[in-house]
Amino acid sequence: MEYQSGFGNVHSTEAVPGALPVGQNAPQQPPKGLYAEVISGTSFTAPRAENLSAWLYRLRPSAMHAPFRRVDDRAIRSGPFDEVETPPNRLRWNPLPIPNAPADFLDELITLAGSGEPAAQAGVAVHMFRANRSMGERYFVDSDGELMFVPQLGEILIFTELGRLRVAPGEIGVVPRGIKFKVELLEKQARGYLCENYGAPFRLPELGLIGAQGLAQARDFLAPVAAFEDQDAKCEVINK
Repeated sequence: MEYQSGFGNVHSTEAVPGALPVGQNAPQQPPKGLYAEVISGTSFTAPRAENLSAWLYRLRPSAMHAPFRRVDDRAIRSGPFDEVETPPNRLRWNPLPIPNAPADFLDELITLAGSGEPAAQAGVAVHMFRANRSMGERYFVDSDGELMFVPQLGEILIFTELGRLRVAPGEIGVVPRGIKFKVELLEKQARGYLCENYGAPFRLPELGLIGAQGLAQARDFLAPVAAFEDQDAKCEVINK
């Protein structure tokens, strides 16, 4: 699968040649009749070094959907995690079994632990996902925080608004806050952990004592190239 490399780089990619405007972000008439939209990862007044945003050029505007309605949150929880007292005992979680009934990424997503809360933009939640089928025409967007996928069983394909990511056990994949995506299975089953970061976006640690030979090199992180779906079909978007 094709990627772009570099953590925190300014990337530019197009799925169809000539789809990107030249010299400006939001022309009155974008090329190929597309709709220009920006997804902001920070306040637009944030300092240049911290400012995060992505310009997308869509077949249809993202606001073209029916009003959201509340759905059952099942076993997913968000901070401040005060439903039960936290015991001082040592705790461990054995791998949960893959369900027998058909289940996608969202169906069996369960919260294990957490701290902080989304409203304070500080803290983290740890979830476990289990699935035996792809999400199909179902999509998810997390407005509370960015998501780090840590597969333990089975390779998955994360199809986001910004492109596709293949993530296998031994790798991690990060989806920024507010980005729509769906999880497709590349094997019969998938299971793993999900870190939901309520705070500032992930960044690479300083290089430390070994300096330029540090193990967290920006070039080793890959970003997707542009990809899209062009179909008229009923779909469901779940917003957390």
